[in-house]
Amino acid sequence: MPDQKTTATERFFRIAIAIKGLDGALQVVGALVLAFVPAAAVSGFTHAVITRDFLGDPSGTLARHLQSATENFLHGDTKTFAVAYLLAHGLIKLGLVWALARKIVRAYPVAAVILAAFVVYEIFRAVHTHSIALPFFAALDVVIIVLVLREYRQLKRET
Repeated sequence: MPDQKTTATERFFRIAIAIKGLDGALQVVGALVLAFVPAAAVSGFTHAVITRDFLGDPSGTLARHLQSATENFLHGDTKTFAVAYLLAHGLIKLGLVWALARKIVRAYPVAAVILAAFVVYEIFRAVHTHSIALPFFAALDVVIIVLVLREYRQLKRET
């Protein structure tokens, strides 16, 4: 019976790192898209979403949140920051996923520390920007940290 639990845990771990890899790849692609998308296109997209009631009432909370996020994104250093953050975050995730998929034992504690730093930053950023997505990503990272540490302990027992 313990082997089935380990197998299920290992399977869950593999699924989680696959999701993290996909997330990292999407972040790299997103960074590249943001780097080349003009501000007018971002503003136009936001306007279309709000005026077509995709988020409900155009004066509702979600619409206001999207409008505010767009304004913050288009002014100042936010776009540059977003591109740099997504690119760095995505590349680091892809590197970690590659190392974890190959069961490079030394990468597991490094991955846990890096993901924990992402969690702290995501929470910090969510508090300051009132993001509704960042707490979700932080929670996902916490789950993956737990899985990484469980898998690390299992690998250490096997060696």
